[in-house]
Amino acid sequence: MSTTTTRPGDGSALVDDLAARIRDQILSGEIPLGKPLRQADLAEKFGISRTPVREALRQLQTSGLIEIHPHRGAVVRVPVPWEVRETYEVRAALEALAARRAATRLSARTIARMREANDSLYALAVAAAEGATPLRGQDVLDTANDYALHSTIHEAAMNARLQHLLNDIHLSYPRNVPAMLLRENAQHREGNYREHVAILDALEAEDGELAARLMRQHVISTGDQVARWYEQHAGSLPRA
Repeated sequence: MSTTTTRPGDGSALVDDLAARIRDQILSGEIPLGKPLRQADLAEKFGISRTPVREALRQLQTSGLIEIHPHRGAVVRVPVPWEVRETYEVRAALEALAARRAATRLSARTIARMREANDSLYALAVAAAEGATPLRGQDVLDTANDYALHSTIHEAAMNARLQHLLNDIHLSYPRNVPAMLLRENAQHREGNYREHVAILDALEAEDGELAARLMRQHVISTGDQVARWYEQHAGSLPRA
């Protein structure tokens, strides 16, 4: 059991840190969709009192990651498919803007690293799908984060407000679902790889308009696949 030491006056920092730790576990899938979040269990897990746990859960409720029901407590929220599609529609517009801006700001060396990253992610997902390695969806997710193609584009866009908005969207839903799709859905996996290659080709050619259009199509397509996953698994996911 981990322990957290508090000092006078740092209660707010403790709550923020605790909320971030719980958020990371939800986004990674370590705390699964629909799972109850009991204050006593979390307090014991993190070695703190229930008061900061309660405040951290309220913070996460505001962000939409959890729901708090009277007399039943907190539970990890199960996203609604239409909501997922709407979010990805917004993300697609922002990602397209980032790609357009990044097209003239990426070095040849950076693009080469992004190509290597795309190849590595694809190879890992294939190996996981074929059982050649005991990788879980979380392992694919970790590698996707390590080889973050999208975040490199966000940074190269050189627009702090845009990057902030994209980061907020990135924290809206558990990231292990897209990772599971790469492992489990061969058609999506192949399409994801090819779409990344096409976007990188456009960026290398410094064609911002083409990169933006391809990026928008790519994100919309991914969002549709994620929404379908929720539709197909809605009946098997626990709810409060």
